[in-house]
Order: sequence, then C-alpha cells, then structure tokens
Amino acid sequence: MDIWIGSLLEGAAQATGAVAIIDVFRAFTTAAVALANGAARIIMVSTVEDALALRASGAGQVCVGELGGRAPAGFDFGNSPFDVSHVDFSGKTLIQRTSAGTQGIVAARQAERLYAAALVTASATARALLADAPDRISLVAMGDNGIARTNEDELCALHLRNLLQGRRGSADAVRGVILAGGEAARFHDPARPDLNPADLDIALDIDRYDFAIRVTLDSGRPVAGMERPA
Repeated sequence: MDIWIGSLLEGAAQATGAVAIIDVFRAFTTAAVALANGAARIIMVSTVEDALALRASGAGQVCVGELGGRAPAGFDFGNSPFDVSHVDFSGKTLIQRTSAGTQGIVAARQAERLYAAALVTASATARALLADAPDRISLVAMGDNGIARTNEDELCALHLRNLLQGRRGSADAVRGVILAGGEAARFHDPARPDLNPADLDIALDIDRYDFAIRVTLDSGRPVAGMERPA
C-alpha cells in the first residue's frame, strides 16, 4: 500500500485512490460536530452563491461556513464547531462552504473513495481508508485557504499516516506541537473575534468521534455523511 501526502489545492487535485482531505481548523471539525448532532448529510460547495441557492431551492435547510474567516451574509452559522455544538440538526441537510476544506473536496475529482478528515475523527478515518485494502491512500493537508501550509493539517496527515501504518501515534505530541504554533495563537487574538478559543479545544480533542465523514457524489455534488468503519 502506497501512502502519499500532499498539500493545498494542488494536492487535492492530484490525490488518487482512497483520499482524505484534511481541514482541522475548522471545516471538518465543524462538519463532524454537526453530524454528531444529528445532521443527515452535508452538501459541500465552493461558493457562497451555490450554498444560498441550494438552500433557496430546498436542497438543504442550513448554510454553514465562512468567507474570509467570517460567516457570509445570509448564512445560518459560521465555521465554528463550538457554535454548532449546541444545535440539534436532527434529520436536516446542511450546506457547507469554506475557504479550504470544501474547496479541497470539490477539487478531489480523482478520488476513488473520499473522506473529509480532522483530528476529531482521526482513528475512524484511518480505519475507513484501510477498508477494501486500497493500493493507494492520499492524505491532503488543506492549510490556510488552500494556499499556505499550516501545522494542524500537516500534523494531522502525519498522525493519520502513523495510524495507517499500524502505529498508535501520539495524540499528546500532535496536540502540543499545534498549540505551540501560530495558527493556534490566533484563537486568542482579540483582533479575531471570529475565532472562538472553544473551537480550538474541540478541534484538538483527538478521536472525539468514532465515525468517519464519507463524501459521495449526488447529482454531481459532493455530499458528506457519517460512516462507522469496522
């Protein structure tokens, strides 16, 4: 089995085989929280306009995500896992647009199987990727806006590789390095009110959930849902 690690939008476009698109801060942490709180599925899109149009058409009920780090006008929620952690989404379809994670999902057109990954779903994602014994697994760290590498996504990729290769990895070590980095410090910056420190706590709660986020195509659009691997 070949494990390939790529980064950013270029990596997402190149990824083949069983693919995990990684966005720890915060898209796929938020998606995991929403699914855990009952969301039936999440349609992932690349533009704000697509999200609003899909909600207007009745394809989904809730728009969640960000543009420039903040909730776009007309969205129901921003890209905050803490904000959605108190919401009952039972049976609802969410529509998510973010600047990194959902862009990577849309770009990963060569994937045979596709997952949206974060640290909160790490072990379950590794088990799901190994299902059906793929010849190739691609791990893509989306970083900041899909154009600049970040510690949390790159380290999540390395942590997933350890798990895929049968090593336990060290959740404490991963968490410690991320907390020492600049990306984590932004959550305590008064100039960034869109970044809630509670989001950081949730995002670094490694293996908080025992499910993976599987993405499949429905009418040509990527749709995410909960998958519980063996």
